[in-house]
Amino acid sequence: MLATVAQFAASTDKAANLKAAADLVATAAARGSDLVVLPENSMYTNPDPLADVSGEAEAVDGPFATAIAGLAREHGVAVVAGMTEAAAGGAGRPSNTVLAVDRAGEPFGVYRKVHLYDAFGYRESDRIEPQPAQALTFSLGGLTVGVMTCYDLRFPEMARFLVDAGAEAVVVPAAWVAGPAKEDHWTTLLRARAIENTVYVLGCGQTGPVSCGQSAVIDPMGQIAASAGEAPGVASAVLDAARVAEVRAKNPSLANRRFSVAFG
Repeated sequence: MLATVAQFAASTDKAANLKAAADLVATAAARGSDLVVLPENSMYTNPDPLADVSGEAEAVDGPFATAIAGLAREHGVAVVAGMTEAAAGGAGRPSNTVLAVDRAGEPFGVYRKVHLYDAFGYRESDRIEPQPAQALTFSLGGLTVGVMTCYDLRFPEMARFLVDAGAEAVVVPAAWVAGPAKEDHWTTLLRARAIENTVYVLGCGQTGPVSCGQSAVIDPMGQIAASAGEAPGVASAVLDAARVAEVRAKNPSLANRRFSVAFG
């Protein structure tokens, strides 16, 4: 299947964010994409780390999610996108959530962020509720795709958790904050997760000025198959189950492993 990472810088203007997402999905669909990955927090992003975002949060069947489903249906592509999900009953901190919908706009499911970005002077947990680990996977184009987001990338157990659930490709919507060595961390970790798990990794980050962009598709041998650079736009690469099998035959690290991963 042809997969596309579609990056842009979301803001506090929900309508503008949705327009940017719609344009990118249309561009990716025109390329013949089967899967489009949008960044973390595509629905709404407030760059102020102290801002209360709960008032902008929506349900997973709310306006943003409905619009993303409509884009998938209109263009016949599966779409993965990040949003801020309102707490059940409207009380408490929202979740950092990733939606995944199929070509008909029907939900594959949602993933709610486990590892919150309490690092590099930022405290995501001050405004977002961490959630227990649940492996979201879905089948598309002959591959099983797993979902995580942003800071999860720094925890190798998260990717292995998804691989243990059958993932042969892992998508990582992100808003990877720019800073000294941060771009290098992003690319290195994307490649590491691909190499150690012999999977495709699709990292889609928000662009500047707050985040670094550099969205990329990494193949199971750790090679960069496509990269979007630092400006808003798209990058596409073909994902092939046969390539996963070929790499796993050459590098049977999953078969040779001696440890398992458990949540807790």
